Amino acid sequence: MENIIAFVFAATLLTLTPGLDTALVLRTASIEGPGQAVKAALGINVGCFLWGAAVAFGLGAIIAVSEFAYSVLKYCGAAYLCWLGLNMLLSPRCGIGPAGAHPIKRENWFLKGVLGNALNPKVGVFYASFLPQFIPQGSSLIVWTFGLVAIHVVIGSAWSLTLIGATRPLDRFLRNERVVQWMNRTTGLVFLLFAARLAYSKR
Repeated sequence: MENIIAFVFAATLLTLTPGLDTALVLRTASIEGPGQAVKAALGINVGCFLWGAAVAFGLGAIIAVSEFAYSVLKYCGAAYLCWLGLNMLLSPRCGIGPAGAHPIKRENWFLKGVLGNALNPKVGVFYASFLPQFIPQGSSLIVWTFGLVAIHVVIGSAWSLTLIGATRPLDRFLRNERVVQWMNRTTGLVFLLFAARLAYSKR
């Protein structure tokens, strides 16, 4: 129980720290609506479980110790974030719904959430180095790893729903064409900055 309480505290601090996941959920909730934002959040959660599985079955350790594996995943993740960011910067949505200047393009935000997490090696390194600290000696690595990831996912889901709910009172304001374009371009720039940070980052 002491280990779980300590992990909940640490995972909550990690979740509340602004990052790529927060930017993705906020942007999707504001422009695409709460339904798409929930899908993005679910995708992020699946990405967490994928990394949890990698840690539980030893793949996370390979990412943590292999410079080549880390670099390959790092540059793939940076390229993906660049692609997302450039799309938002160069082809921003002009509105929400039929009133928008462009027709609604149904994008798979669930998949984008999954890829955003799965292609970020820092999540894998973090899980590989962080989770074992809270697993009691002699306990099942697989059971405890998935249990701790599930706790992290619950905390992350609560935070995502809070962010999504916070955008609802601003719904009318967020439907303004200039606001939508500004949010798209701002988020695109944020994604490009995250891509550069990831590409030039070290362990």
